Amino acid sequence: MQNEEEIIKEVLLKYKNIATVGFSKDPSKPAFQVPKFLIEHGYNVIPVNPSANEILGRKSYPSILDVPDKVEVVEIFRPSNEVPKIVDQVLERVKKVGDVKVIWMQEGIRNDEAAEKARKAGLIVIQDRCMYKEYMKKIKSEGNPPPVSSLKSS
Repeated sequence: MQNEEEIIKEVLLKYKNIATVGFSKDPSKPAFQVPKFLIEHGYNVIPVNPSANEILGRKSYPSILDVPDKVEVVEIFRPSNEVPKIVDQVLERVKKVGDVKVIWMQEGIRNDEAAEKARKAGLIVIQDRCMYKEYMKKIKSEGNPPPVSSLKSS
C-alpha cells in the first residue's frame, strides 16, 4: 500500500482538474495565491465561491454541484467545521457525475469524521497539507519552498 507522500505525488501528477472551494477574490490570501500558482503550473482550476461571478477570468460557481466541467480534485479552503457539508456535496456529485477522485483539505484544515466518510466512499483524502508546498517538494524537489505569498506573478 502507498504511503501518504506517494499518494500526494501521484495526485499532483495524475489529476489536473481542480475545483477550489473557497477560492478567494483577495490576492493577499493563500486561498487566491495557491490556486493561481496551480493555474500557472498547468492545472485547470475552477473557482467555487458563491460570492464571486469570476476569479482570474474564470467563471466561479456557487457550489461543487454547479460545476459543469470535469472535476478530479476538490481543494478545500474553508474552515474545518464546513468540511462535512462540502464532503456531502462531493459525495452527491460522485453519485451523479462520478468524476471526483480526491478531496484535498488545505493546510490547517481537517475533519477526521468527514474524511473517513469520503474514504469509505472510495475517495482519496488529504488533510492539512498545502497543494503549493507539496507541489514544490514533490514535483520541483524543493525541500523548503518559499511562502506562496512571496511568489511573483508570471
